[in-house]
Amino acid sequence: MTVPITDAQRRLLALCAIRLDGTTPDWPLLARTALRPRGLDELEAARVGEKSTAAAATQRLLETGLREPDRWFERVDEEVALADKIGARLVTVLDEDYPLNLRLIYNLPPFLFLRGQPLLDVDLRSVAVVGTRQPSDRGIERATSLARGLVEAGVVVVSGLARGIDTAAHRSTLDAGGRTIAVMGTGITRTYPAENQELAERIATSGVLVSQFWPSSAPARWTFPRRNVVMSGIAQGTVVVEASSTSGARMQARFAIEHGKRVFLLRSLVTSQPWAQKFVRDRGAIEAASVEEILSHLAAPERIRDVTSARQLTLDLP
Repeated sequence: MTVPITDAQRRLLALCAIRLDGTTPDWPLLARTALRPRGLDELEAARVGEKSTAAAATQRLLETGLREPDRWFERVDEEVALADKIGARLVTVLDEDYPLNLRLIYNLPPFLFLRGQPLLDVDLRSVAVVGTRQPSDRGIERATSLARGLVEAGVVVVSGLARGIDTAAHRSTLDAGGRTIAVMGTGITRTYPAENQELAERIATSGVLVSQFWPSSAPARWTFPRRNVVMSGIAQGTVVVEASSTSGARMQARFAIEHGKRVFLLRSLVTSQPWAQKFVRDRGAIEAASVEEILSHLAAPERIRDVTSARQLTLDLP
């Protein structure tokens, strides 16, 4: 195995690997607890430090699963070896290079597998561009124009490697010489949809492929909502280009609002979709007609570092 993995990383992943009767611990709960002083020790003693239904269920799983730790360490080693075969690398919430934007959300993933370029400071100034998998021609034009405008302003474009708006956003960013981050709904060793394999390779050359799942994980109905959580978290804000009321992009807009992130809904979307009108009227979403409006709401990287440091200081208090 050549992927560098520390003892602390391996211990955290082993906790995530526990699976009994088809049930796993609450991963964001593991991440939040691991960030606290002696957090890993607490988890390995089956103490989670929160009171909720999910916390109680996780505590019971830990109490039982920790009786056979070798089983979970073996799973971790197998998955890390798969990542190693494709040149992917691991980062966890315990590491300094875990994305700062992502640290600010409550349902953060405990680990990420990354392929491509390293995560950079410039990624703090990033915007997710999302929308339907079945866009109109006008929707594709809007996504393409928006991505190019963000690139010209030095903004990193985040999207989900899906068909439609996501694909248009990634491709136009690359064509304009920009940097893009693809947050995947599968393990890092897979590409979904398969037709985007070439696009994924292009992204890995100048940007980053990101997965919060085990490297072997196949696409499933439940993986894409989790992907939307990380897409919202890793960016400063989310722009929805074109989406129906049942779209995953609408779901991501909701997640972004819950995360305290900026949500931008294109004016054409607000005009045509009642859900978008409600988000602007009642939930604080911003109706945007230009790239300049989006740029005016982005924070400087220094501000994000300050907020993250303040959050960690709170966690470190006894």
